[in-house]
Amino acid sequence: MNIIISNSSPEPIYEQIYRQIKNSVIIGELQPGELLPSIRTLARELQISVITSKRAYEELERDGFIETVPGKGSYVSEQSAELLKEKRMRIIEEKLAEVVDDCKLLGINLAELHEMLDLLFMEA
Repeated sequence: MNIIISNSSPEPIYEQIYRQIKNSVIIGELQPGELLPSIRTLARELQISVITSKRAYEELERDGFIETVPGKGSYVSEQSAELLKEKRMRIIEEKLAEVVDDCKLLGINLAELHEMLDLLFMEA
């Protein structure tokens, strides 16, 4: 697992960890049942406070991305394919909502946006 922390980011460190692990679960880099580093190991590897890594794991557990088994560690949750698809769709919807807002500010109409999306989709 490769987590990159930016001290210059306005995002708190625990949120950076949370976001990177969540994204790794959503895209399938981390598989269901996979053991994550312990809170202490993660803190040592990233050279951060144990409290910070604990908070990130608590947030991930709260949102259903990981499960912690006392005395055994934290594991990627066994999530259904449908649940993962729904989480991916929510991420796309949030990004599209930002694009729609930007289009409205710039006076780009739906037909123009649709044309841009068609071109981008074909190129990808």
